[in-house]
Amino acid sequence: MKQTRSELREKIMTILYQVFMYQSNNIEYELGDLIKEQLEIENEFVTNTLNGILEHKKNIFDTANNHLSDWTMDRLSKIDQSIISIGIYELLYTDTPEIVCINEAIELAKKYSDEKVRKMINGVLDKVYQDK
Repeated sequence: MKQTRSELREKIMTILYQVFMYQSNNIEYELGDLIKEQLEIENEFVTNTLNGILEHKKNIFDTANNHLSDWTMDRLSKIDQSIISIGIYELLYTDTPEIVCINEAIELAKKYSDEKVRKMINGVLDKVYQDK
């Protein structure tokens, strides 16, 4: 069954959450195995997005930290880190329309974060967009 990009972004968020948990606990992992656990068939969008986020993680986190007030990425939950990372990656490194990048991240935040965090994510992504 073909999944929508929105559904695939949710899979990406889940995999990123796992990766960030493993990294923070110094646990070895194989990205390909994590992807296979979440997807029935290989998906280029998922693989490319995850590899891109992990390749640019430092810049993505630095960018987020520059736009967070009274917070830093390491203080956010791993889910919120994942959502912001997807949004910033798509804004800075893909041809996805900016409004789609922001809206998709906000939809994930509506589902997985509280209202305060959702507003913060929206603010950060808006600032990143304005700085582009």
